[in-house]
Amino acid sequence: MKKQIIATVCSIAFSTIALSQSEFLERQAEKVKNKAAARVENKIDEGIDKSMDKTEEEIEGSIKDSKKKDKKSKSSNESEKQSNDPDNQSNDTQSNSTSPKKDGNKSSTIANENPELKAYSKFDFVSGEKVIGLEQFQETSIGDFPLGWNTNGSAEIVTLGDAEVKWLRLLQDGYYLPEFVTDLPENFTIEFDVFTRYRSSNILTYGFDICAMNNQRKDINTEIYSAKAGFEFKWSACEGSAVYNVYENSEVTSNNDNLTIASLKCDGQDYTGYSIVHFSIWRQKNRLRIYANENKIIDIPYALLIENKYNSFRFKTYYMDYSTSNDKDEIMVSEIRYAVGAPDTRSKLITDGKLVSRGILFNVNSDKIKPESYGTLKEIASVLKENSTVKVLIVGHTDSDGDDQSNLELSKKRAASVKESLVKEFGVSEAQLTTDGKGESEPSEPNTSAAAKANNRRVEFIKL
Repeated sequence: MKKQIIATVCSIAFSTIALSQSEFLERQAEKVKNKAAARVENKIDEGIDKSMDKTEEEIEGSIKDSKKKDKKSKSSNESEKQSNDPDNQSNDTQSNSTSPKKDGNKSSTIANENPELKAYSKFDFVSGEKVIGLEQFQETSIGDFPLGWNTNGSAEIVTLGDAEVKWLRLLQDGYYLPEFVTDLPENFTIEFDVFTRYRSSNILTYGFDICAMNNQRKDINTEIYSAKAGFEFKWSACEGSAVYNVYENSEVTSNNDNLTIASLKCDGQDYTGYSIVHFSIWRQKNRLRIYANENKIIDIPYALLIENKYNSFRFKTYYMDYSTSNDKDEIMVSEIRYAVGAPDTRSKLITDGKLVSRGILFNVNSDKIKPESYGTLKEIASVLKENSTVKVLIVGHTDSDGDDQSNLELSKKRAASVKESLVKEFGVSEAQLTTDGKGESEPSEPNTSAAAKANNRRVEFIKL
């Protein structure tokens, strides 16, 4: 009876939405009837990575629910890949989060070890040239709603166990909009981490939108299909089923409501599983590409038309308010990184003689390169291999957090790590490369904000 009521509520609530969305919700209601079977299938399909057992145990140990403590966790390979993303953590109320320590590529997720770069061998994502916004929630106290965000729902900052990373935990149905995104030009990238845990037998849908709004604050409640133009992506919590819609003047111009995203599935045969996914969104003029961890899940040639003025990005939740479980369903976001500009690797390195890269990321206070740097490294390696007589000096830079000497040593180690990766992973001739580090001594801009510090954490390639 309860499931029939929920299905009825879904139908009424979305009667004005495009047909493809209604069909999507109907399928979700049907899936609820077979939730147990779906959980088993998800576990089989997911490809459990035993190397994440330690990470899972840390998360389970931080959760007060005795059911979680007794259950040995087995995280998916996708969750492990998240360990090289901006730090993840969780709080007393079961949340996750991460925060930078001394130097700010300085982010690390729940796991302490990262997957090998080769796992990202098909990952061609290249981060935007200049960081405009970096949200790690470091200025917000635990339990508070962050400044610079707007919502018509409710959310709070949390951490996970002893981890330093902070997460924004979304508590109710609604929209959650970072106000530092005020313009989405022809070339931009947005990256973020998402933690989800499915606890009830309720229909749950999470997602994010790229919109053209007249007024961000006034129109935050506006549904995506009512906006002048927009793109939405949403998924059924922990199931891996997803849908996207492209809207123009309230009409669907492109959609796919039959996507399956393996990394969005949650581990576990009952309601103890969770997933951690690093999303990467990349616009190049009309084209839009989206990646979940290392996998490209969407590549649409005409998703965001140049004539439309896209100016807003927001997260959204549906049906959280219907949860009746004492241990609530959870969705949290962290490490939102917004950058603009299209890197021109070949021209800047070969013609201009200097390439500045902010797309090569490292673990916290470490010279270990994060796997999501693969696309940037691959592009640089391609240029170097095609110009085999060119010799390049690789120079590492840090922000001003921490002491001078430690930052200098770290910058030198990171430059050496980049060289080693280019040689061993991508086949660049070692004779072409030399390294150095400048620490915090040559900032590209004052270290006055998280975004500025992110821009100062960079690797430069100087043609000799």
